[in-house]
Amino acid sequence: MQTIESQTPASETGELSPDAERFRAQIVGHLIRTLGQNPDTATSHDVWEATCLAARSYLLQHSCQTRRHHRENNVKRLYYLSLEYLMGRLLENNLVNSGLIEPAREALAAMGHDFDRIFSEGTDMGLGNGGLGRLAACFLDSLATLDLPAVGYGINYEFGLFRQEFEGGRQIEQPDVWRRFGNPWQTCRQQYSVTVKLFGHVEWVYDDLGQGRPVWTDAQTVVGVPWDIAIAGYHSNTVNALRLWESRSSQDLDLEKFNEGGYIEAVRDKAISETISKVLYPNDATEAGRELRLVQQYFFVACSMSDIVRRHRKNNDTWDSFPEKCAIQLNDTHPAVAVAELMRILIDDELLPWGQAWSICQRTFSYTNHTLMPEALEKWSVPLFEKVLPRHLQIIFEINRRFLEHEVEPRWPGDEGKKRSLSLIEEGSPKQIRMAHLAVIGSHATNGVAALHTELLKRHLFADFNELYPGRFQNKTNGVTPRRWLKACNPGLSGLIDRSIGGDWPRDLDRLRELERFADDDGWRGEFLDIKRRNKAALAATIRECCGVTVSPDALFDVQIKRLHEYKRQHLNLLHILTLYRRLIRDPELDIAPRVFVFGAKAAPGYTLAKEIIHAINAVAAKINADPRVDDRLKIAFLPNYGVSVAETIIPAADLSEQISTAGKEASGTGNMKLALNGALTIGTLDGANVEILEEVGSENIFIFGLTVDEVERLWAAGYSSTDYYWRDEELRGAIDWLCSDHFSGRKGAFDGIRRSLLDDGDPFLVLADYAAYVAEQQKVDTAWRDRENWARMAILNTARCGKFSSDRTIREYAERIWNLPAVPIPDTD
Repeated sequence: MQTIESQTPASETGELSPDAERFRAQIVGHLIRTLGQNPDTATSHDVWEATCLAARSYLLQHSCQTRRHHRENNVKRLYYLSLEYLMGRLLENNLVNSGLIEPAREALAAMGHDFDRIFSEGTDMGLGNGGLGRLAACFLDSLATLDLPAVGYGINYEFGLFRQEFEGGRQIEQPDVWRRFGNPWQTCRQQYSVTVKLFGHVEWVYDDLGQGRPVWTDAQTVVGVPWDIAIAGYHSNTVNALRLWESRSSQDLDLEKFNEGGYIEAVRDKAISETISKVLYPNDATEAGRELRLVQQYFFVACSMSDIVRRHRKNNDTWDSFPEKCAIQLNDTHPAVAVAELMRILIDDELLPWGQAWSICQRTFSYTNHTLMPEALEKWSVPLFEKVLPRHLQIIFEINRRFLEHEVEPRWPGDEGKKRSLSLIEEGSPKQIRMAHLAVIGSHATNGVAALHTELLKRHLFADFNELYPGRFQNKTNGVTPRRWLKACNPGLSGLIDRSIGGDWPRDLDRLRELERFADDDGWRGEFLDIKRRNKAALAATIRECCGVTVSPDALFDVQIKRLHEYKRQHLNLLHILTLYRRLIRDPELDIAPRVFVFGAKAAPGYTLAKEIIHAINAVAAKINADPRVDDRLKIAFLPNYGVSVAETIIPAADLSEQISTAGKEASGTGNMKLALNGALTIGTLDGANVEILEEVGSENIFIFGLTVDEVERLWAAGYSSTDYYWRDEELRGAIDWLCSDHFSGRKGAFDGIRRSLLDDGDPFLVLADYAAYVAEQQKVDTAWRDRENWARMAILNTARCGKFSSDRTIREYAERIWNLPAVPIPDTD
């Protein structure tokens, strides 16, 4: 009997290559046997899903080979614990890394499908929010590419942070139902499910000899079910795994209550249990929200630690070998409770002596800090912690007692101030547990994520710890994967690079230095500019579709895309826009370079001022975009629902990268690296990784302004008064007063929160102090943009000199200097 596959033409355009024919057969096979769809009538979504499944089949085959080789050789593994993974869409990235992108393109074309249309069917995976989660995703890519054995652990959220919409310019949060129709990349591993205990209390149980030990009893339980996503290395046989935990009830249904008619009551426990993995970052403005966050963090940590222990026991008989076989990285303080959990496992379940257990913990864990703001360091109230994790609270108190008595007291005898500063417990009502302190003392290494950030950690945030543990703090400047953030998202530029220096640069980004010789090549510069303009035309089409605004791809595209927070200073950008707008109205003949300001940002649902800034930007945009006096010299586009896929359209099109945080507040940033890698020039302060971008690209190829960290400290010490700046600078005063009038919102007082922050509340992020320098530097940008050939030269040199900012370099440094993790290449198989 003739099968449907045999009825499907191999190609409508000619013979397919063998690889493409095999991939086409895989797609057709999944359409028919997995999805039950006829290839002739399948929708674009059907074809997308079948293409994903075809790629996944390849990845899972290599995943099996990877796991077998690791198991047979009893290799050391890294276990990366992160509450976020901002993965974006996976199809294109997986095809690029596995070398299947061209066979897939050819196969889909032969089936009569548009390649880009099929790729756009996927949704961003709702597993992360901002830079923390995107960094984790880049790191997974680099770990597999470098053949480093690794497993990422996180939560399989049913809903992402939220889907952002604008109504009247205001942010509206809608559910991000990213798994509404399932996810073809995930594989359930229910055989490795874990039961997690919560709440209850601790009792002392005595044996026949009268020796007692604490037992956690009367606890509630919830089940963690693992879902795996295969992570492919670029041109590597290694396929690692991201394991995500989904919460399920240990009792799905109370059948007796159900049969009695209590239908809601019968599934109450199930609904409560499954809330744990329901949404990323539940709002913690209420006590119930804070409790859910703590439960969520412990759930994912307990599941992950149980899984790590299970893996270790497969091939190892002793606990002493645990640090030699397992390296556990804490990505910020969210998983810091893992220190207490491993101690609980070792002393309660395995009955190890305290000293041995603590030594194992410290040699196993390492901790990455991602913030310089003390208020952002996670703390939990002792009463809440005791309610949710009563045994862990006892362990933390004992860790703290031993730490203060055995380490702090001998170093600073009788110094109660040092004890208060270093203690895991912050005194107050109620007392608070400092999770960052637990992470520091429970790890053998703590790292910052940019050179400046690390120095400030040692100088301020963890100064006493740095004095107590000299050499424990290291720097590991962040990086981004060039596979997604240049090769995949900017195929025009990556193709030009391939033709110019060869195609192996995605594994060795330092090779981009070879592009420097083309910076003065007229022909190469012309191709570079043509590619940039095509990327800008694509973004202009997206802006027209999403914002209803028509913009010219010949204008300067000035881009600020990042989480909305006061310290990132989107409102400083807005004040500059208002300044330009006022100048144009006052002088209609003013000669300025046409500019499109592009924003992308989400504000946390409970962050009122951040949401007000979004509203203000959109209100100003509505006026400017409709004002004929501006004559297309200024346009503003605030793209809704910013995420990875939106960034992949914006970044290749950007001309100017806004990195304008208050000096000393941004830990590193990675958007700055992605934009520079794609040929955008940076305007920024000497903050985070901007300092290192300046060092790499050269001062003549970047626009630096504003107060330095030392100047910020001196300004605060001298007594900063924002109102002095307000009254001294007429343009600044005019911009603020105009914004806070009823001109843009139609209602006086709509933006009084911004005014209060800048004037009444002392301008905590020094927007007014840096305003004049920012406006002056933007004038230099305007002048530089008019020399198109030199601008192209500067942009090319930015791309050429960003080799340092590959996440491969970052991961090599972690592997060599923190994890002691050797590469394990997976051999080819027949």
